[in-house]
Amino acid sequence: MDALRRRIVGVETEFGCLVSDEDLGRPEDAVEAIKDYLFLDAKVGVLDVVARDEVFEPAQSGGFLLNGGRLYIDAVGSHLEYATAECTNLRDLIAHDRAGQRLILRALDELRLSDAVSVYNNSIDHFGGHTFGCHENYLVAGEEMIGGVAAMKLLGFLATRQIFAGVGRVGGHLLVEGGRPSPREMARNPVDFIWVGHVYDVLPDDSVRFQLSQRADHILKPLASRVRFNRAMINPKWEHLYSYGGTTRLHLLFGEANQNEYAYALKVGTTMLVLRLLEEGRIEDRWVVANPVRALREVSRDETWRWEVRLADGMEIRAVDLQREYLDRAQAFRGWDEDTDWTLDAWEEVLDGLERDPMALADRLDWVAKRRILEQYIEAEGATWSDDALHSVDLEYHNIDPEKSLFHAFAESYGVRRLVSEQDIVRAMDAAPCDTRAAARAELIRRLLSLKGRKLFAVDWSGVSAGPRTYFDLSDPFDPTVPEPAR
Repeated sequence: MDALRRRIVGVETEFGCLVSDEDLGRPEDAVEAIKDYLFLDAKVGVLDVVARDEVFEPAQSGGFLLNGGRLYIDAVGSHLEYATAECTNLRDLIAHDRAGQRLILRALDELRLSDAVSVYNNSIDHFGGHTFGCHENYLVAGEEMIGGVAAMKLLGFLATRQIFAGVGRVGGHLLVEGGRPSPREMARNPVDFIWVGHVYDVLPDDSVRFQLSQRADHILKPLASRVRFNRAMINPKWEHLYSYGGTTRLHLLFGEANQNEYAYALKVGTTMLVLRLLEEGRIEDRWVVANPVRALREVSRDETWRWEVRLADGMEIRAVDLQREYLDRAQAFRGWDEDTDWTLDAWEEVLDGLERDPMALADRLDWVAKRRILEQYIEAEGATWSDDALHSVDLEYHNIDPEKSLFHAFAESYGVRRLVSEQDIVRAMDAAPCDTRAAARAELIRRLLSLKGRKLFAVDWSGVSAGPRTYFDLSDPFDPTVPEPAR
């Protein structure tokens, strides 16, 4: 199989919401207000006129934006979700990810809700046991890349990359077998239980003080196509709509919303290099992990920081050493482009730092910065790792409002490594990447917004229907030009 010369990447982030003023209603009301303001008042995009999915994304639940991304309310859990535009480089991706947060903050500010409503890009509800996704999407060469042998060769990398990509969390969760939902539960939230034969209960686990990953305790399978109550590391999606010229979309479910730009870029950059190794057949069979889900959990929970995993041949290897195997093989790509060289240098630098002193990497890695903040709180307040207050400290690290966020407070006090400027983020709020189909889609959305009267249209990632007989084909993900309409 030939490796892709260029690769598209995009990230979907699910957000949590808390409302401190009961008079303002529930969090579900707040996210509805945010969505309506951005589309109906600020006009940053067009609301879906027709349902993209009658159950999960009905009409008016969200829409595509002038920056090429998508903002909507996911019917499962009624949470806000933002998907970046298609990007080809790390800096565009990070700028567009942060632009989504800024759009949400703009709505809160202009609705005068900033004091009472907080939005978080965390991945766990410590007390409710819910988990929020941050899903990565990569263009890959061939459908065989999203399942079977190829996917199994990717799982060892995913299970161990959390040593630099994890965002950290206080405590843990245990998933225990539960019964079928009651008729009352199903009547209250029917969409939550579609395709579900059984559910599980989530219990707090006090045996762990702090772990690398927020999501590791909630992953049940290496691969699964239907993932509600059945979360997997990889979600194979055989979708004709997202395939083009022998390529398709790899959908990674195991990942977390990094606040630190450096960790974010390293997570995505290393994954793109490993995908190229996989496409070129350079990943050794001996690197396959025996039980990826167990390895995921054990690495996350290992407070000795040895982070050992068992390979399929029975040998044990440290996660740092397994990552070095991938890094050493990926050195063959040096000189490919700026992102490749940055990623190789950062990968090596971080692995070296993890071996010397992980706590010295607080300016680069989220889990280290969060641990530093928690340790400072424990010392200042005379608290212990079992105190419930630490869960609130953990959560506020992920507040997307720089005025409230403990990450931003840490960055201001101690400094963190950045990859994009504030100008890059502001620009990405209403400008799509110039080298992908997101630019063409954004231009078409701009035209739709300028139309007067009733509008009949349908927008999707791969095309825009501007009427019953006018369709713009955007199936080529690398083509930024608006095509002639097919009639």
